[in-house]
Amino acid sequence: MCRHIAYVGAPLALEELLVRPEHGLYRQSWAPRRQRYGTVNADGFGVGWYAGDDPAPARYRRTGPIWSDPNFADLARVVRTGALLAAVRDATEPGADGEAAAAPFSAGRLLFSHNGAVREWPRSAAPLAERLPARALLGLEARCDSALVWALVLHRLDRGDPAGEAMADTVADVAAAAPGSRLNLLLTDGETITATTWGDTLWFRHTPGRSTVVASEPYDDDAHWREVPDRTLLRADRTDVQLTPLKEPQ
Repeated sequence: MCRHIAYVGAPLALEELLVRPEHGLYRQSWAPRRQRYGTVNADGFGVGWYAGDDPAPARYRRTGPIWSDPNFADLARVVRTGALLAAVRDATEPGADGEAAAAPFSAGRLLFSHNGAVREWPRSAAPLAERLPARALLGLEARCDSALVWALVLHRLDRGDPAGEAMADTVADVAAAAPGSRLNLLLTDGETITATTWGDTLWFRHTPGRSTVVASEPYDDDAHWREVPDRTLLRADRTDVQLTPLKEPQ
């Protein structure tokens, strides 16, 4: 369910990360190599990026498959950025909420994506929604499982939890309420990347002091890609990558 990618490093054109690589996110929309669930990611796509000194990222999201949007190629060719988060979507419930359900979701400087599915959706939504204040529920951008997971993460961030703790605790809460859920989460503020593996693939490629890419799967066959073990929290920036095992819910 879905493929996503985050990058922090030297400024690049969007196409250099998403379109030009032989197995980039663009191609992963119809021919992923390591996706465990689903085969085509055609239920929407989105890319968020950071520009200059503007504290808030820009987003470009659409309902259909990335290959059907003639404007995306021009956008990807001319826009340069030192940080991005992008995703192609295979929806848990196709057709729901249109582009509002396409990652990345955003708040302030943050961009977020969820690769996976909350088990037994939407029945499992009720016990999870009870953890949120009314304002957060009313502010949900979409009614899909990913939007609710983002609201749970954001609620923890708003109360002051560090990004890694907010992501890990949200994964534990959702996994306890809906066992069997797949919860690969990806978050960036333009300087750091935080991610979880819980039921699907995740890889990273790190060039010390220069850049870090975190993605559902490698976009080329470079030998420097490293697979992240399942049940892991990843925290990274341009200079370092840290991996910490996640605990199973009690």
